[in-house]
This record gives sequence, structure tokens and C-alpha cells, in this order.
Amino acid sequence: MANEKTLEAVKAARANSKKRAFPQTFDIAINLKLFDTKKPENRLNEIFALPNGRGKDAKIVIFSDTIKSDDAQVYSGADIERLAASKRELKNMTGDTDFFLAEPKLMIAVGKTLGRILAPHGKMPTVLAGDYKQIASGYKNSVRLKVKDAPVVQTMVGLEGMSDEQVAGNIDAILSFLEKKLAKGKNNIGTVRLKLTMGKPAKLAY
Repeated sequence: MANEKTLEAVKAARANSKKRAFPQTFDIAINLKLFDTKKPENRLNEIFALPNGRGKDAKIVIFSDTIKSDDAQVYSGADIERLAASKRELKNMTGDTDFFLAEPKLMIAVGKTLGRILAPHGKMPTVLAGDYKQIASGYKNSVRLKVKDAPVVQTMVGLEGMSDEQVAGNIDAILSFLEKKLAKGKNNIGTVRLKLTMGKPAKLAY
């Protein structure tokens, strides 16, 4: 059952936004305190499965010469060379894709030719090891929790079509994960704000 304070923040975020002609996402910003981003051990980059899903499956791209999939876009080794020569297509693909996966043998080619675009966005592929269908399935409901230069974790936690309880449950799960992951636990977590895409933020009394 979702925390009451989290539910209140979700309801407030809804109230702070007008209806739009597109499905808005709930986005959360978790500011960290007592947290030095210059320390290598504080560089957070985790794939986290939301217990209630994202509201819409994450978009996944696989780099492979052997896999054929109806659930993900697959690019071969030859496609990698083509993408490297098309900056616009590569940038569009990077912006539209949530997660990249790659067969081990193609990782060097991806890093050498596409890394200049994927790396700055924190979207270098995860190496595929095992059943790709099972791995890709796990990513569909996941988000990336990342801390790089600024002490803040920003991610989507659901779509506005989801219930308040579902969105709040996802938020609570992320906060619980960070409490266990961060060195100082709850003491590392400062202000927490939630908003819909085009709405004003609501503060979560954490």
C-alpha cells in the first residue's frame, strides 16, 4: 500500500496540471544532500524495475547479427556503420530509445562508432548475456536511476493514465531502493518533487 504522503503528492501534481492532448508522464526529481558527485563511488547508474510498470513499455534497441525480435528494434553490424554516417538518425534514435542492448561481439563496434553520441546521454548498451527475450522483458518496465554531475536523480515514474496508487507505489519503491543504495541512506535524500510533463511541481513531504 502506498505511503499517504506520497499519494498526496501525486494528487497535488495532478491538480497542478491541465489536461493535454497527449499522455503526460509523472516525473520525479530527488535532490541529494551530503553527497559529493566528484567521488567515483557516488556515481549512480542503475536500471530499476518499477513494480507497477511505466504505463507504457520502455523502447528497446538491440544490436545483433543473430537476433530477430518483434518486441524490440534490432540493428545489425552493418546497420551500426550506417548509423555512424547518419548523425540525424543516430540522434533521433538515441532520444527515442530508453535502453540499448548489444551482443558481446558488437560492443566494440558500437563503442567505437556510436559511443560519441550514446555515452554522453548515459545510454551505452548493456551486454546481452543469456536469454535476450527474458532480459528485454525485464527492461520494459524499468527506468534508469542516474547521478552524474549534479546531485539529483530524475526519472519518470508512470503515465497520467495510471492510478494514484500505482504511481505512488513506484515512487515509494524508488525511494526505498535509494535509501539502501546510498551511503548515508535516508540522510542523503533531500527535497523530492513530482510533476506531470506540462504541470507545476508538487513537493513530497519525505
